[in-house]
Amino acid sequence: MSDTEKKPASNFIRHIIDEDISNNKNDGKVVTRFPPEPNGYLHIGHAKSICLNFGLAEDYHGDCNLRFDDTNPEKEDMEYIDSIKEDVSWLGYKWVGEPKYASAYFDQLYHYAIELIKSGKAYVCSLSADEAREYRGSLTKPGKDSPYRDQTMEENLDLFARMKQGEFDEGAKVLRARIDMAAPNINMRDPIIYRIRKIEHHQTGNEWCIYPMYDYTHCLSDAIEGITHSLCTLEFEDHRPLYDWVLDQLQTPCHPQQIEFARLNLNYTITSKRKLKQLVDENHVLGWDDPRMPTISGLRRRGYTPASIRDFSERIGVTKVDGVVDMGTLEFCIREDLEHSAPRAMCVIKPLKVTIESWADEHVEDLSALRHPKDDSMGRRILKMTRVIYIDRSDFEEVPPPKYKRLTVDKEVRLRNSYVIKCNEMIKNEQGEVIELRCTHDADTLGKRPEGRKVKGVVHWVSEQYSVPAEVRIYDRLFSEENPDSAARNHEDEDSHFLDFLNPDSITVMNDARAEISLADTKAGDSFQFEREGYFTADPDTTNDKLVFNRTVSLRDSWAKAGKLSTGKE
Repeated sequence: MSDTEKKPASNFIRHIIDEDISNNKNDGKVVTRFPPEPNGYLHIGHAKSICLNFGLAEDYHGDCNLRFDDTNPEKEDMEYIDSIKEDVSWLGYKWVGEPKYASAYFDQLYHYAIELIKSGKAYVCSLSADEAREYRGSLTKPGKDSPYRDQTMEENLDLFARMKQGEFDEGAKVLRARIDMAAPNINMRDPIIYRIRKIEHHQTGNEWCIYPMYDYTHCLSDAIEGITHSLCTLEFEDHRPLYDWVLDQLQTPCHPQQIEFARLNLNYTITSKRKLKQLVDENHVLGWDDPRMPTISGLRRRGYTPASIRDFSERIGVTKVDGVVDMGTLEFCIREDLEHSAPRAMCVIKPLKVTIESWADEHVEDLSALRHPKDDSMGRRILKMTRVIYIDRSDFEEVPPPKYKRLTVDKEVRLRNSYVIKCNEMIKNEQGEVIELRCTHDADTLGKRPEGRKVKGVVHWVSEQYSVPAEVRIYDRLFSEENPDSAARNHEDEDSHFLDFLNPDSITVMNDARAEISLADTKAGDSFQFEREGYFTADPDTTNDKLVFNRTVSLRDSWAKAGKLSTGKE
């Protein structure tokens, strides 16, 4: 690591790895893995895990595998696999070799299961699902042995082979580990390790009709791949005894160490793939990459950068205690990144026509402005000043409030990077709405203060003739409650659901915006700071005829004071 690189923050996982290396455990190697199930798109919680697993491998000069936990073909799809690979690559990480698939180990996992049967550690059970639940017991009541628990090894081998050959219906038989039905940890009460699923698999086709369970598959996949540190979230802490038990019963290449850390919980959103899928399937959002979604693809479309998400993951740290991270922390990270990287531009979101009567009809003046006030290397841009321009409607008040610094009748304001103008008259339509301002300009105020008076207000603008149409999408929190699940549980209505707390104002679309002419060639993914408005990124819906911008984040965290986002000037 060079002197200019930021040293990663220490945490309990790094302490474990440091001690393992000092003791030459695993020959001093560090091999991690990121093991998503391809049953949905990745979200910001997965981003934390990606950054942790790949980041540790990078820092300790080790390897990190990308492995798809594809043991449930009923819910999996190649679309999800492709999106996961794209997300990991976009975040800037490279996995070792080709992506791995748990399904590639199905033959080995099957033979391991036969070994467990031969050693008396597994048996085929024919209890129905309801019977199995009854036999399992509860947190306060021990389970009881299945009547099939003491079948002979020969019977179990025969039944398991017939399960594999497709002789039995789904649910008729399962293979269970033979551990302890009275164990305090329910996960150790003879858990299912194989079940029948007669469904085509996206990798293995119709080769298999029995599929291994996650707890059985995961530890063995880790061992087959030579993983040294198997990192997972806290909900798997009670599964660790089963992870170790399976490996202890078999002659595996190695015995990885499972380490649990707190998952990421973000307020005003959810990080459950099942619930995110429900939002998509029921059309509450416009897809997995809807910019309101906490998915990596949604954040990318909204304008978040890989650097901002990696910075966020580093800032929130790695702990053993669950907590909730404020959305403002994530927004702070993208704001910090775009402050330095995004060129400046002007876009009038709610246009109000301004005619400068002192300006000649056909006169066009080129005004030069920096693309970034602190980075000359970005160069300059040309603004076209003309007789008719637009300012934002929120920058004019017929009856201004106290200390108002924008435009009103008989008052002056400076146009950004241009002249001082004075409003002399306002024009209204039949409904009494202001539709045009008549102004004059002070020709001696370009780049300097006016003589004998102070003009405090500055507003942004664009030329009517030399501007391009734009659609601007302003986003708010997806939910109106900090914790939608908790709000649903605590609601007086017993049928309350997390969907009841969707924010009806989570998106506001401005169809009539006008952007400065320098943005005419903007491509999807280009980000800008719209001066006085916020940071915006061009959406994939952008066409040659119309720009479409998503507001990535406001200029300041207005939630800290108001409890909600502001669509006014920052």
